[in-house]
Amino acid sequence: MISRQLAGFIEETNFDGLPPAAVEAAKLAFLDWLGSAAAGGQLAPSQKVLVVIRTLGGSPQATLLATGERTSCLNAALGNGLASHIVELDDVHRAAIIHAGAGVIPAALAVAEMTGAGGRQLLEAIVAGYEVAIRVGEAVTPSHYYFWHTTGTCGTFGAAAAAGKLLGLSREQMVWALGTAGTQAAGLWEFLADGAMSKHLHPGKAAQSGVLAALLAKEGFTGASCILEGERGFCRATASSYDLDKITGGLGRPPYKVEENSFKIHASCRHTHPAVDVVLELAARNKIKASDVAGLTIRTYGTALNITANHQPDTVYAAKFSLPFCVALALKKGRCGLEDFTPEALADPEIRQLMSMMSLVQDDALDSAHPTRWPAAVEITNHNGRVYHGRTDFPRGDPENPVTTEDLKEKFYALATGPWGELKAGALAKAALALEHVENMATLF
Repeated sequence: MISRQLAGFIEETNFDGLPPAAVEAAKLAFLDWLGSAAAGGQLAPSQKVLVVIRTLGGSPQATLLATGERTSCLNAALGNGLASHIVELDDVHRAAIIHAGAGVIPAALAVAEMTGAGGRQLLEAIVAGYEVAIRVGEAVTPSHYYFWHTTGTCGTFGAAAAAGKLLGLSREQMVWALGTAGTQAAGLWEFLADGAMSKHLHPGKAAQSGVLAALLAKEGFTGASCILEGERGFCRATASSYDLDKITGGLGRPPYKVEENSFKIHASCRHTHPAVDVVLELAARNKIKASDVAGLTIRTYGTALNITANHQPDTVYAAKFSLPFCVALALKKGRCGLEDFTPEALADPEIRQLMSMMSLVQDDALDSAHPTRWPAAVEITNHNGRVYHGRTDFPRGDPENPVTTEDLKEKFYALATGPWGELKAGALAKAALALEHVENMATLF
């Protein structure tokens, strides 16, 4: 029974038994998530959800990061999870194609605050939650991903694991929590057609549903015992092909999945990053300006084009999911930062001209490498007929192409200083990087 094996792993995960690399990865994941939550909490989708949360009320159990208000554990998980996914800078796991932090960490933090758990317990929960969410994601990817947003679906399992760990669920209760998580798991890609806010809701609901599943299990509320492998279970229902061995193979042995985490530098869909990285490198090395470009061809894997082959984005948010726009923006600005995605950039004639001359090609060789690698090959032709070629298999921020702790601290300050101020942002960065020494997470904010 897969759920029982996962429950056993969650129960046995112990801070003292974790390798230092897993602990450090979990702390960096927490820091990176906080920055995204800080920035996203100031934007319209988050503010709309805060109105609803205030209307609902609730016991003051956990913190809404956007305002510092206290609300129920369930509402905090929802609000903070949603906020952390808005600016498109939250972490991602390549093989599972999941933003695990956006669902797992808000669930873990809300329960940790409610129970007065310390930083060591929070780190245990993060490691366990990432492990479960990512393993389920790997099992159903890539067929699941065509219709289902893995962050919302598989993230629910990870949130339940993290919450259940902090609540001290027994092995049987954890099986129930996973069963109840699986029956709530949802999130469809149709939001892309409208650039709708639904995408932000997916991790918020994953976090909230995972916490609810764990809280119910704590009270003896039963859930399906074979929710993953069952005849009418999650994998069979949501994936035309899947590999259950990926859920349990090597479970409990290093390296842990949180160590495979990738961090985002560009404020756009991760599927745009490989090509953006190559274009930025070619432009810098060869001193190519946007006005020099006469033609541009991008070869990449099919999933990237399924999600980002939009030559005519009509909103700033849709532009984050437009490979042509992101590449053109990189050529024009030399970066794709949060501050670069503006209505002015969306309407910029030079950017639109670059987009119109761009050719997107699904390359079979590159497609066969995905999702183990996220490759892109770029060909830029200038007005003199000279052609520049470049390729990457691992976008910046992948474990094979890593960023440093200092890079992530700079990213955090850029996102968090505006909303929280230098003093608070500095204190939170320091605490995040020494999380094992925080005695009570309820005091952190």
